[in-house]
Amino acid sequence: MALSPLNAISPIDGRYRSKVEKLKDYFSEEALIRYRVLVEIEYFIALCEIPLPQLESVSSSIFEDLRAIYKNFNTEDATAIKDIEKVTNHDVKAVEYFIKEKFDALGLSAYKEFIHFGLTSQDINNTAIPLSIKDAMNDVYVPEYTALLEKIEGLAKDWAHIPMLARTHGQPASPTRLGKEIDVFAVRLKEQFNLLNDVPSAAKFGGATGNFNAHKVAYPNIDWKAFGTKFVQEKLGLHHSFPTTQIEHYDHVAALFDGLKRINTIIIDLDRDIWTYVSMDYFKQKIKKGEVGSSAMPHKVNPIDFENSEGNLGIANAIFEHLSAKLPLSRLQRDLTDSTVLRNVGVPFGHTIIGFKSTMKGLGKLLLNEPKFAQDLENNWAVVAEAIQTILRRESYPNPYEALKGLTRTNEAITQSSISNFIDTLDVSDAIKSELKVITPSNYTGI
Repeated sequence: MALSPLNAISPIDGRYRSKVEKLKDYFSEEALIRYRVLVEIEYFIALCEIPLPQLESVSSSIFEDLRAIYKNFNTEDATAIKDIEKVTNHDVKAVEYFIKEKFDALGLSAYKEFIHFGLTSQDINNTAIPLSIKDAMNDVYVPEYTALLEKIEGLAKDWAHIPMLARTHGQPASPTRLGKEIDVFAVRLKEQFNLLNDVPSAAKFGGATGNFNAHKVAYPNIDWKAFGTKFVQEKLGLHHSFPTTQIEHYDHVAALFDGLKRINTIIIDLDRDIWTYVSMDYFKQKIKKGEVGSSAMPHKVNPIDFENSEGNLGIANAIFEHLSAKLPLSRLQRDLTDSTVLRNVGVPFGHTIIGFKSTMKGLGKLLLNEPKFAQDLENNWAVVAEAIQTILRRESYPNPYEALKGLTRTNEAITQSSISNFIDTLDVSDAIKSELKVITPSNYTGI
């Protein structure tokens, strides 16, 4: 049966496939194979550029033909490698045999044994995977993140002057402005994103146990550490981890995943706040013709986009957390658990992108209900008590907090009139009374 959105087990490849289609170029099996081919080809070219004595006769004019093997890589090539793997039962060795066949076709048969020369499979996997993650971050994640951040920043600017009743512990508190509350999320996101830029895309490259043993024994006069660093950093654009065991220690990629998790957590926090504002009638939502909010209640327009985002980002974080906790742990030189879990790297990225898109969609449907903001402020004159008692403190008025506490902590409604009457009873100058009476829930919003 051909895979379709209807029979896929994962919703990433099913229901949400159209939202994460771009990720297939970085995290699918075919993509992983292509990145492995890229590393193998670039490694052979780098050996020619030393040059190793046996490769001195390889002309640089053939390099672009070699690069075409991975640049023009397609599903047919990936299938051919998978067919070889059925025999070898080893995925990286299958890539090596595939490239050897390409060398035969290019008239390079004499040089085939320098494909994968001195390497272990992890020299390929631990360069291919971080390279794919780096590319996915730059090509897919960053544009989605940037679009969402710009949307949030735009709303913060649009709503900068909308006074709003704040709530601490769910109770009415000192007023704020809607734009400022949204801007909090924008600043949090930018600060965490800046931390991501400090995390290197690290790769291991050093032979079976990280010491270039095979390279050193074959060519003892070459500085293989310098070669490995130059290859990883200049050819592949990654950071060369050294020393290592057989595998990359994964500390840097764990830091990346932890950073992505924190960004997702901030978006979840935003989702929940907006969801709550919708429930408070601060926002209406644009209605799309034909859409149904509830199968039973025709009037409902549910904040489903924020709920969808929260759910998907929660799944992403659970997997990111497992990856960042698991990958740096390996028995002695290496066990195979890293290989298994690394095949799931694309899953949290997929759920993250789905979450970003859902939040973006939800924010785009919001309709500001300004009268509701004004109504809540007018119904909560008690919140100016903080302002009054603070000015009284400034004036050394005796026990101002207790005086306001006696006024406001009653079951009677606090109104503009009751606040004004209270001010009139204070033993302060008329100028101070005038200053206090200017304060309203709508203008007591700070900076």
